[in-house]
Amino acid sequence: PIGYSQARIRPWTCLAAMATLNSTGIAPSRVRVSRDGARIPTRVQSASAGRKRVVAVRASGSDKPKEVTLLDYGVGNVRSVRNAIKYLGYTVREVEKPSDIASADRLVFPGVGSFGAAMDILKAKGFADPLKDYLQEGKPFLGVCLGMQLLFEGSEESEGVEGLGVVPGVVGGFDTTLGLPVPHMGWSGVSQKQPSAFMQHVQNGQRVYFVHSYRVEETEANKDWTLSTTNYGGEFISAIQKGDVMATQFHPEKSGTVGLQLFKSFLDGEKLESDSGLKDGLGFPLNSNGAVELSKRVIACLDVRANDNGDLVVTKGDQYDVREKEGENDVRNLGKPVELCSRYFKEGADEVTFLNITGFRDFPLGDLPMLEVLRLASETVFVPLTVGGGIRGFTDANGKEYTALDVAAEYFRSGADKVSIGSDSVFAAEELIKTGKPTGKSGIEQISYMYGKQAVVVSIDPKKVWVKSPEEVPYKCVKSTLGKGPNGEEYAWFQATVSGGREARPIGAYELAVAVEQLGAGEILLNCIDRDGTGDGFDLDLVSQVSDAVTIPVIASSGAGVPEHFSEVFKNTKCAAALAAGIFHRSEVSIDSVKDQMASDEVPTRL
Repeated sequence: PIGYSQARIRPWTCLAAMATLNSTGIAPSRVRVSRDGARIPTRVQSASAGRKRVVAVRASGSDKPKEVTLLDYGVGNVRSVRNAIKYLGYTVREVEKPSDIASADRLVFPGVGSFGAAMDILKAKGFADPLKDYLQEGKPFLGVCLGMQLLFEGSEESEGVEGLGVVPGVVGGFDTTLGLPVPHMGWSGVSQKQPSAFMQHVQNGQRVYFVHSYRVEETEANKDWTLSTTNYGGEFISAIQKGDVMATQFHPEKSGTVGLQLFKSFLDGEKLESDSGLKDGLGFPLNSNGAVELSKRVIACLDVRANDNGDLVVTKGDQYDVREKEGENDVRNLGKPVELCSRYFKEGADEVTFLNITGFRDFPLGDLPMLEVLRLASETVFVPLTVGGGIRGFTDANGKEYTALDVAAEYFRSGADKVSIGSDSVFAAEELIKTGKPTGKSGIEQISYMYGKQAVVVSIDPKKVWVKSPEEVPYKCVKSTLGKGPNGEEYAWFQATVSGGREARPIGAYELAVAVEQLGAGEILLNCIDRDGTGDGFDLDLVSQVSDAVTIPVIASSGAGVPEHFSEVFKNTKCAAALAAGIFHRSEVSIDSVKDQMASDEVPTRL
């Protein structure tokens, strides 16, 4: 196949939905016209100058009713699906009672969380039987993620719980003995098994966004439903369709332009073009199994806090100090959160993370500006959004108690896909190590039970502590490959901290990572206070130690200074993603240049 450095087609978007040819500067010869008359302009240029493909997905110009019914059973970030639908020019009618399902002309059912909990809610609301009837009638339906899994007969995740039973098969777990991180989280390729109007604009091998811990394998009984498969430690079904009933294991609403096009095909009721077959995935490099590998993710991080005037700004510190060193010692202002988030999406970031480094510590649910930032960002940014800061239980001024789950739920409703828990996860891990058993009361446990562990990120903020011998401390040490300590020490351990790095705790990053995975975390954001803002590269010793210790994905953070640092951490550790902030904010390094470097170094990359 064409190599990483040769095929440079980037399927992300500038997202100007009503852009004209003049505003894009695209020659008429480079415009594709879809069946509904929507002009889809493209521009492809060489990668050497860091240039990218630009695609605009537009709403249909037809006179058909512009309404779609959305089944929201109250769990997860459904706002992103709503925003994708509205972005494409449709209005959303919410299912409020069982009869709303039967009267729907076109139904979208997104789902996250656990199989059993979702079925319990559907039955309690009286939605299960009307939904099953709707599906058996073959009316237009699009299920997303858990919304696909629930169509099957059952799931190993919730033994004894019956699914809707429309599609033969039982949902099973990934084989964790293969050494792959679970959840399967990130951008993987799809391999189409049959032509369809729904996926006719998608190339074989095109990467879309997945986040799930369970999957369905193709069998003879469900083979006629299988629309596409994906390989992650083995082949599983990534999309199904029979007639007008279709569903995806991946998240179209988080898959950038490709996902918007899929939504558009469903909403417009597109027909299969007569000359449309399975499109070859030319330029998508294959692994030894003949599949497009899960790409390594590049994440843009925005540290958000109020400045001295009370305005929310994006800032960045050096070893967590965000104030200017000169002048009036103001909070360093690097831009507005929503504008920067939109910019990073357009530049090809695989995810965007907001870290609210002030948070409303006494009343997190009163943090209305940050909630509004999420709402606005999710209207035009169609990749995963994570938010951290203040995700914990608290008691308000009136004595009313709120759980971490209450706080997380508000962030999810506002547009977050994942929440990041910091200090509270350290205390929960310490308690687990002390007692030897989970309490079920920690924020990690509460949120992962309701929303699934893929929605829970634990942020670890360690400091390097040098020792002459590993026997000096009861914590897991590493032999440094990055130089010696101030007194010639060759070994070090990484001490976890809380309160933004201000308080050290008697637990190491290694021990903390192992404990939070046991509690139900789905991903680890691994910072390094010593490397923060230095530009010297990620701490490979730390990243290796933690990513080797857990089976969940690890995000490397702190220290990136040049594009080569991303390739370095991916090629030398098992981390699934790498995050940077200041170098992107200050335009010292572009996301485009990072991905060019990764691709040239043959690191699996979403281009």
